[in-house]
Amino acid sequence: MNRFYPLLILMTFGFAATAQTKKGPQPGDIYKMKTTSDIQVSPDGKWVVYTVTTDDTVHDSWNDDIWMTSWDGTQTIQLTNSTEDESSPLFSPDGKYISFISSRKIGGEDDDDDKDKSQVWLMDRRGGEAKSISAVKSGIKDYCWSPDGKSILLVMKDQDFSDTSKTNVRLPFVIDRYHFKEDYTGYLDRRATHFYLLNIASGDIDTLTSGKYDETSPAFSPDGKQIVFVSNRTEDPDKNENSDIYVMDAKSGAIMKQLTTWEGADTDPRWSPDGKWIAYLQSFSNEKFTMFGNDNLAIISKDGGTPKLLSAAVERNITAHQWSKDGNSIATLMDDDRRSSVVLFGLDGKEISRPGNGDRVFVELQLNKANGQWATLLTDPHMPYEVYALENGVTRRLTTLQDDYIKSVSLANVSGFESKSKDGNMVSGILYTPSTASKNNALPLIMFIHGGPVGQDDYEFDMTAQILAEKGFAVAQVNYRGSTGKGNDFIRAIMGDWGDKEVIDINGAVDYLIEKGIADSTKLGIFGWSYGGILTDYCIATNQRFKAASSGAGSALQLSMYGVDQYVTQYNNEIGPPWKNLDKWIKISYAFLHADRINTPTLFMASQNDFNVPVAGAEQMYQALKTTGVPAELVIYPGQNHGIIVPSYIADRSQRYIDWFSKYLK
Repeated sequence: MNRFYPLLILMTFGFAATAQTKKGPQPGDIYKMKTTSDIQVSPDGKWVVYTVTTDDTVHDSWNDDIWMTSWDGTQTIQLTNSTEDESSPLFSPDGKYISFISSRKIGGEDDDDDKDKSQVWLMDRRGGEAKSISAVKSGIKDYCWSPDGKSILLVMKDQDFSDTSKTNVRLPFVIDRYHFKEDYTGYLDRRATHFYLLNIASGDIDTLTSGKYDETSPAFSPDGKQIVFVSNRTEDPDKNENSDIYVMDAKSGAIMKQLTTWEGADTDPRWSPDGKWIAYLQSFSNEKFTMFGNDNLAIISKDGGTPKLLSAAVERNITAHQWSKDGNSIATLMDDDRRSSVVLFGLDGKEISRPGNGDRVFVELQLNKANGQWATLLTDPHMPYEVYALENGVTRRLTTLQDDYIKSVSLANVSGFESKSKDGNMVSGILYTPSTASKNNALPLIMFIHGGPVGQDDYEFDMTAQILAEKGFAVAQVNYRGSTGKGNDFIRAIMGDWGDKEVIDINGAVDYLIEKGIADSTKLGIFGWSYGGILTDYCIATNQRFKAASSGAGSALQLSMYGVDQYVTQYNNEIGPPWKNLDKWIKISYAFLHADRINTPTLFMASQNDFNVPVAGAEQMYQALKTTGVPAELVIYPGQNHGIIVPSYIADRSQRYIDWFSKYLK
């Protein structure tokens, strides 16, 4: 679970250092950016297909298109160029076609509502227009090819019949679920997500699963006879974070067999090449709410039995696991102290290697089945996410999407540091300083606090930090207790105790940077989004050292969030119901309840439609500071959820950071 983590595409993107005569990144540069995702390697190993996201200036939004680059990096082709999004590209098993999901209008379709009508489209790799091969009433959430290429498994939510009105007035929301709201989705009904099998030749669709439970993350066995998937089939899935791995025959009416019984979360199943084993991720804890802990890599026989944990000894979060070509090892991405590295584990649980390791961040990992090498997305502090080949432990860049922009800007200096908190805890951080800064002059310092809290600041390019650093500030990011990258005890240190050890760690980093002559102790600022906003509130209520702050998407009177946001399961299991543990709820609300101790001018921001951390938190803190006479401003972004996605709003937020901190720290 990623409670307060801001969306990566909205907060980070990167460039390479250039001459000092060039300007640093500007808030409006968001319009020049290209972001890559969804990489897939062709069956013959000669091509990598991926999605490129660019700004749609006319509509003030983003547009996704499908691109393809040859494995040797010499050829790049843009395959789609429509005003509609195309995403989730996959090669057909024979490599002749590329499929994708899009909400393009099918010929003759009425444009009578705004409901998601995404379909699967098919494109001949040799050229020509794509065509829709599905015509379903409910939008497609996910899909995968059968190994023989004759059918596609569709993942769809039950059709919505809640609004049959001919007017523009929606029918009332009728709710009877325990967990009844979710950011981006809105209010939740009882519709479930199920599997359907589309015959490509005939267009016929067979229903594979039905009922009240969700089925997600499907994958065909290598022989195409079975499907592995994830489901939570407890009595009331809303009241826990459980999920298990199931298998079933790939046909209607098949019996589901449950493979795992862990009371926590078992997710992301992947078949071994020989079809005998299934690799998956198992949550660290079997608690009903399992936010605080790392996911382990596990394998289990396709017939069930006792699973084997392969990565438990390293106590680091594992993602994007992929079987090697020979099936003797599994490659993963692993968070480790500001890095995200490729790590290979043997089936005996021993770490084999870390190819391409360094101060960088890998995301996404796909096997080239033809040569046994890997395709990945990679960034470092001075390079954006681009597509790379990872061959024999060495990375080779395949795409150059950011080169034009890279050549036009200068970048801040970026380095890692470690600080000791007053209780002896060691904390890792990342420091950004202006490219023209003198080593002998202390700078105004801004602490940039990440959300989550379970997550980490790492060695990726961070546009927000780069913009502020090139405006003359030192910008520091701190992986306070609760962050990943240093083991489960480090993460769980803040469980049920918010705003205590994290604040100690943040202040310890400030003390270190002042002691080293990097930061001017009279010009300190702090900001963050989500849990970073919450920690900003905690910090300015703890002492008066910060002369300016910006708190985004934070919560204040925590008691008022119960039943208002999407975290009822977390609250009940970590904090306890308010009527049983009122003292704890009061304790973690100290920033609001001690607002009279705050004298830091603070810019509050929030999203109007945020169900993750509702706008009420920012409104409460803003109102409190206005009541006590502290300079404060409130900015609410219309129609946005927890992560801001409108390009002009993203640029606006960055400019407001610049203006606010320049006003009070310079």
